[in-house]
Amino acid sequence: MKANSWERVNKILEGFKKFPLFRFLYRISWAPRVYHFFLALAGALIYYFPSRKIKVIGVTGTKGKSTTVELISFFLEKAGYKTAFFSSVHIKIGDEIKNNRFGNSSPGRFFLQYFLRQAVNNSCRYAIVEITSQGAFLFRHRFIAWDGAVFLNIHPEHIEAHGSFEKYLDAKLSFFRYAAESPFGKSCRFFVNKNDKHARDFINAAGGKELVLFSGKEISFKNINLPDGLLGDFNRENVAAAWAVAKSENVSEDILKFLEKFEGVEGRMDFVQKEPFGVVVDYAHTPDSLEAVYQTLSFYKKKPGWLICVLGSCGGGRDRWKRLKMGEIAARYCNFVILTNEDPYDEQPESIIDEIASGCSQIRSPRSETLKIIDRKEAIKKAISLAKRGDVVVCTGKGSEQSIHIAGGKTISWSEKGIIEQILNKN
Repeated sequence: MKANSWERVNKILEGFKKFPLFRFLYRISWAPRVYHFFLALAGALIYYFPSRKIKVIGVTGTKGKSTTVELISFFLEKAGYKTAFFSSVHIKIGDEIKNNRFGNSSPGRFFLQYFLRQAVNNSCRYAIVEITSQGAFLFRHRFIAWDGAVFLNIHPEHIEAHGSFEKYLDAKLSFFRYAAESPFGKSCRFFVNKNDKHARDFINAAGGKELVLFSGKEISFKNINLPDGLLGDFNRENVAAAWAVAKSENVSEDILKFLEKFEGVEGRMDFVQKEPFGVVVDYAHTPDSLEAVYQTLSFYKKKPGWLICVLGSCGGGRDRWKRLKMGEIAARYCNFVILTNEDPYDEQPESIIDEIASGCSQIRSPRSETLKIIDRKEAIKKAISLAKRGDVVVCTGKGSEQSIHIAGGKTISWSEKGIIEQILNKN
């Protein structure tokens, strides 16, 4: 099929959604999964099972997927291999790289099969993709011959979507279990972060197949100056995972030195400015990732500099449990906390902010102040106006996302980095 075949099929499927019978059937509890299962099968058939002609590596975990995907591609490219990758930030096929405009890294309607076919057509040796819990739950990893499966970490997330942490965990594990079946004659190699408390679950899901354990505590960066985009222990885990995959593909140890030239991933520990004060954009949107970012930047800032944060939380009933916790973490680490809008959906932004503020108030810290500014641009502007030499301003939650979701299913175009650059240029 031609390069625009997926767009044509997508329009046809959009048309089906308008039929009353389709909408009625889709409301049956089991119907969405059956629908997506057959879409996955149809995609594999339409694109002639492209995964049989390319090495496919899937990366799953709560945090670090995008960075790890791009690091694996980086190492393999430096070793001379042509790669394709699909992350929540970018879509790359060979030399062409574009921003991911889907809003997620596991889009439906068999886009992954289309992506793999394009990678094969462009003579790529490897395709590296993110595997999300929702994507796995809807069978988007099915009918793909997997060569590698990577587990980074798991923390509570998407609890409302899955119903419980156990179901969220099981969705992640389903990817490993399926890859272990090797339905297309390939033998999948499994990579597991041995420091994660759920490592044993993923080791068991691998079903006794070839296993590589990695740890950020054990990888050596001797004589390597890591770029700012890889600051923090959590990024050591990402590098360790990517390097474990690269080594398994016989990439030379000499390639590790090229880490100094890694440009980082947009919206992930992304320094928009370093002097006279730092301004950082990071996607951190869970309590664990937020704390890791604050800890890292607390060491990075120059004493007695301040850590100033711009913080929000997702609306629409998504993971409300984490709002209080994120407020507590912000008040514990930051000298000035500015609470603002993120993605309110159909919730009142003020209500979301108030819930986070309740968490802030539980930490009695004389060095921390809290301010509420609903308009996100104004909140960032205020944070930057407060910053002095040696301080660090960190804006979390949006990362490289290109829109803010508001009531009625509408979106507002957004670029966190672009807004910050605009404000800095006016100062």
